[in-house]
Amino acid sequence: MSTALLSVTGALCLALPTAVPAAAGTAAPGTTAGHTVVSDGHIDIGPRFTESGWTVQMRDDTADPAVWRDTDDVVLQVRDAARIEVPEAEEFGFLGAPGDDVWVLPQAQQKGVVWPGWNSQDPTVTAAVEREVTWELTGVTGPGDFVLFLNGAFGSPQIVFDTAERLPQETGIEVNSHVHGNWAFTEPGTYLLDVRMSARTKDGRTHDSRRTLRFSVGPQNPEKAFAQQPNSPVGSGTSADTPWWTITGVAAAAIAATVLILVVLRRRRRGDREDGTATAQAGVPGTAEGGTDESA
Repeated sequence: MSTALLSVTGALCLALPTAVPAAAGTAAPGTTAGHTVVSDGHIDIGPRFTESGWTVQMRDDTADPAVWRDTDDVVLQVRDAARIEVPEAEEFGFLGAPGDDVWVLPQAQQKGVVWPGWNSQDPTVTAAVEREVTWELTGVTGPGDFVLFLNGAFGSPQIVFDTAERLPQETGIEVNSHVHGNWAFTEPGTYLLDVRMSARTKDGRTHDSRRTLRFSVGPQNPEKAFAQQPNSPVGSGTSADTPWWTITGVAAAAIAATVLILVVLRRRRRGDREDGTATAQAGVPGTAEGGTDESA
C-alpha cells in the first residue's frame, strides 16, 4: 500500500471535520486580482460582503499575508500525489470499485497536496448573517464523478455532495465555522463546480451569489482550466433552481402553440375538402362549370 493511501485511509478513519473559531476583530482583507494556481497549502471557499455586495470568494492562506481571490482567478491543482486506490471497505463503494484510481484532497492536511475547506468566518458575515449559510452544488462538468464527503464516527463517510445523484444538492454552514472534507475526483482532467451560497441577514434581507470552482486533476497543465467556460448557474437540465412559474409558463406556451397549429391544419383541411367538392361537381355529366342542375 502506498504512503499516500496509508495517509488518506488513516484520515478517512480518524479525522473529524475541522472547526476553527474566527479571530475576534480581524479585518477582512481586500480582494487580490490575477490568475493563481494553488497546488499545496490551505485555501477556503466562503462568502463575504465586499463593496459590490454579497459574493463567494476564496481565502488563500498560501499567500503571506492571506488574501481573498475571485473564484475565476483560482485553479486548484490536484496533483498525482493525491491519487490513491479505492479502499476495499464497502462503505467507500461510492468512489468506485476497489483498486480503482481516485484523486482525493483529504480532510486532514497532507504535505504536497492542496487542502481546500469552506468557512463562514469573514467578519462581515459573522456580524450580519442570522444563523447559517446555505451552500449548494448546482452543476458540474468534468471527465468523471465528483464527491465531497466527511469522515463520520468510526470512519464511516458522510456524503455532502455526489454527482452520481440529481443536482442541485445543498448543505448548511453554521455562521463562524470552518470545515474541511474529502474532495474526490474519479478521473483526471478539468472539473468546473458551479456553486451557490445564500443567507438571510439579521435585517431580514436575503443574499445570493453563484460562482464556479476550478480544479485541474492529474498531470495536465493546470493553466488550461482557466480557459474552460463554466456551466449555467443551475447546471444542465431542469433543476430545483428553476421557478415553477417559469416551467408552467413554458408548458402553457407549448400547449397554446400546439392548439394553434391544430386549428390552422383543421381549417386548411376543411378548405381542401370544399375545393375538392367543387372540382368534382364541375366534372359531373349534365352540369356546366359554375352552374347548377337546374340548367340541364
